[in-house]
Amino acid sequence: MSQRSRIVQADLGRRDHRQAIVKLTNAYAADPMANGKALPKAVLKKMVAGLRKHPTTLVLLAFVGEEAVGIATCFRGYSTFAAKPLINIHDLGVLPNFRGRGIGRQLLDAVAKLARKTGCCKLTLEVQQGNRRARGVYHAAGFSQGTYADGIGGSLFYAKPL
Repeated sequence: MSQRSRIVQADLGRRDHRQAIVKLTNAYAADPMANGKALPKAVLKKMVAGLRKHPTTLVLLAFVGEEAVGIATCFRGYSTFAAKPLINIHDLGVLPNFRGRGIGRQLLDAVAKLARKTGCCKLTLEVQQGNRRARGVYHAAGFSQGTYADGIGGSLFYAKPL
């Protein structure tokens, strides 16, 4: 069932948008396919200030009526291979009661539209291997495992906690 939501670029100067970012990111983090637990209060308290300071931050919010129900937290990057900007979708989350309505896809489409408008060469994201639902949404939106040369396999995402 598809439900149209209103997608807006978050204004980090607006209190209601800041509150929505914290609420939605915390809900996303608590999902078993993400962090599996709520974020610490200290992280929640400084999250928006950190996003405001980061020069490449781009956040889109999905609203159904007046309720913020989805978020795409993105950061602009640069592809040296294409000599063009790119957008990395760092977090994509939809509140559990609103999943299955096409809202995640609407957020992805809005990010893609903005990326094309700003001359980006690609969108990137990471997804847990076992998150079949999200992988299905991403695949349907045109995402696939990144490959750069034939015969050497696809990209893997590595992390080193500091």
